[in-house]
Amino acid sequence: MGRWRSAGAAILRVLAVWAVGTVTLIVLALVLPDFRLQSADGDSLTRVGLTAALGAGFFGLLNALVWPWLVRALLLVPALALGSLVFLLNGSLLLLALSAVPGRGQAGAGTAVVVAAVTSVTSSATGAFLAVRDRGAARRRLRRMAGLRFGRSAPGPVSRSAGLVFLQLDGIGYHVLREATAGERPAMPTVAALTARGHRLTPWRTDWSSQTGASQLGILHGSNEDVPAFRWYEKDTGEVLVSNRPSSAATLQRRAQARVGSAGLLAEDGASRGNLFTGGAGQAALVLSVAARRSAGQRSRAGYFAYFSDPAHAARTAGSFLAELVREIGQSTRARLAGVRPRVRRGGLYPLIRAFATVVQRDVVTAAVVGDILNGRGAVYADLVAYDEVAHHSGPRGRDTRQVLARLDRCVALVLQAIDHAPRPYHLVLLSDHGQSEGPTFAGAFGLTLEELVRIGCGRPVAAAPRREESGAEARGVARAALHRPEQPAEPAPEWRAEPDAASAPVVLASGNLGLVSFPDIPGRAGREAVERRYPALLRTLAEHPGIGFVLVRDERHGPVVLGAGGAEHHLESGKVLVADPLAPFGPGAADAVRRTDAFANCPDLMVNSAFDPATGRVHAFEEQLGCHGGLGGEQSQAFLLSPSRLSPPTAEGELVGAEAVHRVLRRWLAEARAHRPENAPPTAPSHRAERGGRP
Repeated sequence: MGRWRSAGAAILRVLAVWAVGTVTLIVLALVLPDFRLQSADGDSLTRVGLTAALGAGFFGLLNALVWPWLVRALLLVPALALGSLVFLLNGSLLLLALSAVPGRGQAGAGTAVVVAAVTSVTSSATGAFLAVRDRGAARRRLRRMAGLRFGRSAPGPVSRSAGLVFLQLDGIGYHVLREATAGERPAMPTVAALTARGHRLTPWRTDWSSQTGASQLGILHGSNEDVPAFRWYEKDTGEVLVSNRPSSAATLQRRAQARVGSAGLLAEDGASRGNLFTGGAGQAALVLSVAARRSAGQRSRAGYFAYFSDPAHAARTAGSFLAELVREIGQSTRARLAGVRPRVRRGGLYPLIRAFATVVQRDVVTAAVVGDILNGRGAVYADLVAYDEVAHHSGPRGRDTRQVLARLDRCVALVLQAIDHAPRPYHLVLLSDHGQSEGPTFAGAFGLTLEELVRIGCGRPVAAAPRREESGAEARGVARAALHRPEQPAEPAPEWRAEPDAASAPVVLASGNLGLVSFPDIPGRAGREAVERRYPALLRTLAEHPGIGFVLVRDERHGPVVLGAGGAEHHLESGKVLVADPLAPFGPGAADAVRRTDAFANCPDLMVNSAFDPATGRVHAFEEQLGCHGGLGGEQSQAFLLSPSRLSPPTAEGELVGAEAVHRVLRRWLAEARAHRPENAPPTAPSHRAERGGRP
């Protein structure tokens, strides 16, 4: 009886969606002058309605049968270009549907695109609304969102053990998350409900390089050794590695796998979505380290095609994309008119990058995770970069970022809804890779860039137009990969090639409030004595500057030495401190973090950390970023883990330190989840509903 009732409800939903599509076509025919549903001689209202009904029916049928195959045929098209082609193809399907009603349905090419988009959205919204209380329909709606149709209506045999979903909320620090889940009206009510109903919130401290490249490599592959920053110069090859470049990401992943001797966290039935690295997953989409691959399951851009297999998604995402562009232009204009300080430039490509990160990447990654859950994947790790991108330009606690937090919370709610419909129990773990610290940029506060300060200390002329680094935000690299754009070569050489000794000029790179200085013509790692012989004033110029907290350099007698203002020194090997400890403002773990990085083979000749004010939490980014991360100082080093109480505590005692330690915790949780086999439990066992606090 229940099967017949379900079938009847499904038929009623189809009829309702058809009716809404028919009404939509009639309304659009009345509003749009270039779209009509009657013959040139005119027709009765009944005939117009019949024409609209036939057109809506044919259009729906073509969308159901033809559309997925059209999308599959476009696998070589750049992923974001597909978003534009969606409208043209969908409009073509509408014209084809109207042609099935000879002599009556008619629309111009541009009008057909508009009509098709509106009809797709209204029909999809109607189906979603009617499916709210129907468990089977809700599951089918989630599968359509994830592009799981046609021959994939149900997953194959699925393990009865629990799966794990790791959702990385990029750049959200421990304290920001606590604030977003506190109070009567939290910015993230779904996450607040998780904390109130059993999830455990745990802080963890990042390595010195507090950025996604180092953190995610350590979390997914168990080692981030030799990753001193977001970008760095390698003397043995003369190349600059940048974490958000596909070739660099592939190199870092390959090195980590060789060092650890394993494929990664997700090697067993895993999926990697929206990350820099695969984690050894057999299924990877929107992952930079495999951006150029074409093998099955490893097409980085495959997630876009699965998502756009429903044309309604393209229409909704395009609308949200345009709305986000308008929102960013309005917010940046308001900040400029109000004279908000500190402030960074928000022009150029940034509005497009922001809209991509906060709309396209968010929607596609969330849909891919939903698909993995409904397919019963054993382990899923996904990265949502929206907050990190906006916080770089608006600050970690700006009004703009609070809105992004609310939209990310809805993504978490959607993942929880998918868990409710999954064929196996799941545990949901939320985590971040780092936080963000705030403050005026180094150039904004002191009138010169780090590169200019280094050149002054070296006695070299300062260029009239200093070189601008490409933003270190992950979204920029992901967007280029989505567009199938070739990499821009990382160029370490300075702009002033007219100088006679330009080849010996220092290479100065920035990673948030962490600066790296290398001397290409000095073999190996240049020590303190070699630097002082070549550039007697450089170390003093850097250490005494009020915007710089400390400088790390190798000393031939004392090993790694941290230099500060007023002759302050901290000898890391012996622990000896002269005058004062330059690392004192950065907390008790600073010395260990700096000592670890000093041991890296790729540690540059000099590492420069900006000044930090413990009273205000302010740092100074060497990049054009208001909210930054990459070095020491403030909340950028304070990430979080939000885990269900069914899993063991992240640490028995003490502080959880370093991305590699987080990797070990996640591996332990995977083992615990695989060992969890509920007895006599139906496919939708209560064990995974606990992630929603026991809600039905």
